[in-house]
Amino acid sequence: MLPILAAVLAFITIAGLGWVFVGGDDSSAQAIKRAEGFTSGTVRTARAKAAKVEANTPEARRKAIELQLKEAERKERKARMTMKARLKHAGMSMGIRTFWIISACLGVVAFLMPLVFGLNIFVAIGIALVVGLGLPRWVVGFIGKRRLKKFSLEFANAVDVIVRGIKSGLPVHDCFKIIARESPAPVGPEFQTLVEGLGVGLTLGQALEKMYERIPTPELRFFTIVIAIQQKTGGNLGEALSNLTTVLRARRMMGEKIKALSSEATASAGIIGSLPPVVMTLVGLTTPAYMGLMFTDFRGQVMLLGSAIWMGMGILMMKKMISFKF
Repeated sequence: MLPILAAVLAFITIAGLGWVFVGGDDSSAQAIKRAEGFTSGTVRTARAKAAKVEANTPEARRKAIELQLKEAERKERKARMTMKARLKHAGMSMGIRTFWIISACLGVVAFLMPLVFGLNIFVAIGIALVVGLGLPRWVVGFIGKRRLKKFSLEFANAVDVIVRGIKSGLPVHDCFKIIARESPAPVGPEFQTLVEGLGVGLTLGQALEKMYERIPTPELRFFTIVIAIQQKTGGNLGEALSNLTTVLRARRMMGEKIKALSSEATASAGIIGSLPPVVMTLVGLTTPAYMGLMFTDFRGQVMLLGSAIWMGMGILMMKKMISFKF
């Protein structure tokens, strides 16, 4: 027993000494680990501070604005495809069902009128499609574009009201109320809706997003992005909005220059596009029998249909050539 007990004690002693001198961590190793942990924590803190400082640099803000603009453009293209969105842009209160009912009634009337005057059924179908589907959509689009243009023209003045209000010490919410009360339509009513949305508990970002759904203009998107970035990073809102008004007025001047430079092409496209219908109308008024065969004979109707298709393609091509996106 004694030799076995001595061997066990010797093994324990040797293992303990080996753990102390080889396997165990001495105070210097522990100090090194503590230093490494402190250094890594300091590095992480420094990196976080550097990332925060980098996020406030002009380059980072520019990149953030570019990303938001691309996302806004994608949402705008998707939103403008629906007829419901077009009715909102035009400021019409009618529902989508009412719009389609009106379109169907117009299409039926346009289909029956040519049959009453003895025209071919295919001509009646073509006229019904143009009047029932094309005419209401064109009217809504025309009203919507005119309303968006009026909003863009007055929006820079509205932002100037906000800048002067902030410099004089007024809250942004009170500036919105002044715009809603003093600005002409559609800027005033839209800001009134914005103020009402803020009053029922919406955040400024949510209210501006809803406003952008009704008025999808680049100027309003720029304003929304400036407000969003200012809320996240801080800074002088008055100075940022003052710079925005400068950009908006520069865009307006650029648009006027583009319109002036492309006026000759626009006039040429209008003359070329209207010349065939005008000539056909004049010939029909002077010699009705000569032009009447084009509407009564099947071959003439086919020729008219082909001519309308080619004229439509040409007009669309000329419109695309003279339309500039900036």
